[in-house]
Amino acid sequence: MASRKKGLSLEEKRTQMLALFYESEDVFQMKELEKIAPKQKGVISQAVKEVTQSLVDDGLVECEKIGTFVCYWAFRSKASQIRKRKLQELNESIDDIKKRIAEGTAELKKQKKGKEDSEERSELLTLFGNLQEEERTLSGRLEQYAEFDPEAIAQMKQRVEKAREDANRWTDNIFSIKKWCKIKFGLDEKVLDQQFGIPEDMDYIE
Repeated sequence: MASRKKGLSLEEKRTQMLALFYESEDVFQMKELEKIAPKQKGVISQAVKEVTQSLVDDGLVECEKIGTFVCYWAFRSKASQIRKRKLQELNESIDDIKKRIAEGTAELKKQKKGKEDSEERSELLTLFGNLQEEERTLSGRLEQYAEFDPEAIAQMKQRVEKAREDANRWTDNIFSIKKWCKIKFGLDEKVLDQQFGIPEDMDYIE
């Protein structure tokens, strides 16, 4: 008897949806995503909205109302910056917890010296356990980010790409979105500039 195919986990669906955005470098409406995601990435149409919203909530996918349309898009450059910031925040949290654990351990050793269990020592033990659990949770989240984007961890040892290249890539992305909106929705370029706060003299950096 053939085994039943296992469905994608939430994290796998998120990864597949992000890949769809990155590979297409296009702007979508939700109904378009619900149509192409099952075919291209194996994410069932009923889950597309929820998964996409979770990516929007995490800042990995952009969502804007353009005229009467709600549009979604994502570019690798911004996602990389967000993951790097998340990794930095998680590492800082873990370092802080380790410091507090070390301080708690030192205090526990002081309490142990020639004394029976006291209420203060019991409280310290509870705090110690809570801190250890929090560290494990944060470490798990850190591993998820590393697994989600192997290059994200490498940022601890490597420098970010040159600022000029990043700026020009974003400029190119913005121009692409403007062109797409003008063609698809017939919106005037000045209206788009005003709605998204795009300077009229924006151009590539030489």
